[in-house]
Amino acid sequence: MVRSNRSTNGDSIYIDSPLVRVVRALLGDGLPVAVTTYDGGYMGPADPPATVEVRGPDALRRLLTAPGELGFARAYVAGDLRLSGDIYAVLALRDRMPSPRLGPSEWVQLVRLLGSTGLKVLPAPAEEHHPSGRLHSLRRDRSAISHHYDVSNDFYEVILGPAMTYSCAVFADEDTSLEDAQRAKLELVCGKLALQPGRRLLDVGCGWGSMVMHAARYHGVEALGVTISEEQAAWARDRVERAGLADKVEIRLCDYRELGGERFDAISSIGMSEHVGAARMDDYFGALAALLAPGGRFLNHAISRPPGSRPAIGRRTFVGRYVFPDGELVEVGRVISSMQDAGLEAVHMESLREHYARTLRRWVENLERNWERCVELVGEPRARIWRLYMSGSALGFEEGRIAVNQVLGVPAGSTGVLPARPDWDTEARWSDEVAQRVLRH
Repeated sequence: MVRSNRSTNGDSIYIDSPLVRVVRALLGDGLPVAVTTYDGGYMGPADPPATVEVRGPDALRRLLTAPGELGFARAYVAGDLRLSGDIYAVLALRDRMPSPRLGPSEWVQLVRLLGSTGLKVLPAPAEEHHPSGRLHSLRRDRSAISHHYDVSNDFYEVILGPAMTYSCAVFADEDTSLEDAQRAKLELVCGKLALQPGRRLLDVGCGWGSMVMHAARYHGVEALGVTISEEQAAWARDRVERAGLADKVEIRLCDYRELGGERFDAISSIGMSEHVGAARMDDYFGALAALLAPGGRFLNHAISRPPGSRPAIGRRTFVGRYVFPDGELVEVGRVISSMQDAGLEAVHMESLREHYARTLRRWVENLERNWERCVELVGEPRARIWRLYMSGSALGFEEGRIAVNQVLGVPAGSTGVLPARPDWDTEARWSDEVAQRVLRH
């Protein structure tokens, strides 16, 4: 039976089938996208921005045995759901995915479709990660970091672009390129840390070395970047050598807890404290404050959750299982309190929330434009994970479900730290001429 209904949102089509009745009961009417089912059903707009294809009975099993975003993600990662078109339109369905509210007739349809044992729990896709051991021990943290970062450096380069910077960029306007926006973010951090020749910088969780290389090349500092990702460390060391910065930049494969009694004039933590965990936040900032030389500066750049909200990363969430195992987001107020307890005064804070939304959309564009190459590098399941995670995160920042903040701290009681009106310049100081002038000195 085919029924056409005209609404203010345009024509919608409903093609009846046993399965599409179940989908309708689960998601309701007026879907923003089309849903097609393997038994010939269809519901949604006549000209949809995107289509969700239910490819087989395992999609239903995953959706019903793990209701909400986790079941949806498992079905997509496993290939039981196919998403085509505008991924952001598909993600508008997430608020329609609570625990199933099926009536007797829908359950009868499910039994007919799946059989009497049809609701057995399927094994999760192999990409789902469950780290073992004591939470945030060195061994467990290394396992969690490796799961996310030791994927493929070439894959990350496709997504992140030449900057190879895996954190929020700072855009001057909509026309700013991703590479220039990432350089502007690095320049903003360098300005806040007052970097200049003769000073020593520590970058904790240094990734592929972008921050330490920018600081050495354009500000003349000696820089140490630490990471516990073996692939990142190897790639960053090679990058430093090729850039001719080996005399100024060291990449060390170690944890921040293993730095001992070294001292630094400036410390940056960019996208690192999310991996530390709320219970260890005080220890983290205490350890870094102890490494800071008198008169030094510390900058924490981290994703946060809005005040009063529930944790955005949990053990039964898609991000917690597939993207950032053991990751935790805290309120920026909690970050400031922990910094203060460590003997640091928070002298400046700013939000870059909308900048991160734009950054993520650029990364999604890179992934989708180079989809076949990404699948070749990491396989289709993992490429699907990154597509879902980055597009969902972009919406999260746009809607204010998550945020990102930079907090600048100095040893308590410091004077003469900031200009009377802080306004750090992020303009293009990264020209070859600037680099040559700095390196000569």
